[in-house]
Amino acid sequence: MNQKTQKPSAKDAFQAAETVKDTVETVVKAGTAAAKASYEQAMEMTKSNVEKASQNFFKGYGELANLGKQNLEAFVQSSTVVVKGAETFGKEWMGFAQAAVEQNVAAIQSLVAAKTLKEVVELQNDWAKKTFDTAVAESAKLSEMGVKTANDAFEPIKARVNVSVEKLFKPVAA
Repeated sequence: MNQKTQKPSAKDAFQAAETVKDTVETVVKAGTAAAKASYEQAMEMTKSNVEKASQNFFKGYGELANLGKQNLEAFVQSSTVVVKGAETFGKEWMGFAQAAVEQNVAAIQSLVAAKTLKEVVELQNDWAKKTFDTAVAESAKLSEMGVKTANDAFEPIKARVNVSVEKLFKPVAA
């Protein structure tokens, strides 16, 4: 068994080292390129997702601000109806009170001018009946005005509540 064991020469060792060095450089370059590509892809996806989220946020914020503005406008419209209704109600009430005072003055003048007790009783009965009928009619009229004003004032609010509920509970589009 006489085989000679050959020692690698320096040249062979140098070539092997160069081959290892080239292989390591190739692996490092490939790894770096892959990492760079993954990093750039991750950054692009992040940027895209941030842009989409920002657009959705600002779109949602704009819609919410617009919704609030429209709700405020409905409240102002409703308040205007209430104020006009109260003004009309006040005018009607003052007209009713003035007419009642005039009727009472006329009734008192008639009572004072009466010649007999029978005439006083008849005038008193007529006055009481007329006063009661007028009060009932005016009460019904004022009550009807109040109901109409309340309904008219509530209408813009009701419409905005419907829109707000629809927008707030509508599923968010993905």
